[in-house]
Amino acid sequence: MELKKYVKSRLPGGFAAQKIIGTGRRKCAIARVVLQEGTGKVIINYRDAKEYLQGNPLWLQYVKVPLVTLGYENSYDVFVKAHGGGLSGQAQAITLGVARALLKVSADHRSPLKKEGLLTRDARVVERKKVGLKKARKAPQFSKR
Repeated sequence: MELKKYVKSRLPGGFAAQKIIGTGRRKCAIARVVLQEGTGKVIINYRDAKEYLQGNPLWLQYVKVPLVTLGYENSYDVFVKAHGGGLSGQAQAITLGVARALLKVSADHRSPLKKEGLLTRDARVVERKKVGLKKARKAPQFSKR
């Protein structure tokens, strides 16, 4: 509960009223990211990032990659509202959101972020199931006689 009060105090007017904001998407996950000058805290859906991402080191690394690329890991606090999809998709959506928010800080950040491939939206989504098949591509068992 105290984290929620902390976020509300740091973001007057809510997420939409902030200046440095970026939106990231991956599969069905959407993450709205706000950056503020700070000490490197990451708060996702009013919870600590380590708690929210269940301590998974890979997912935690995804969140920090754009900041580490530019050397800002202890310069900005990251506030995130994420929904949809699973935790892995949300973590990757946050990566794109942070990268886009860093572009609003300075246009000079574009080339190092682009070089690392952090500004590209991963367009791969789950393929739809087709009629007459068990899954997207898996056919029912074939019987010769």
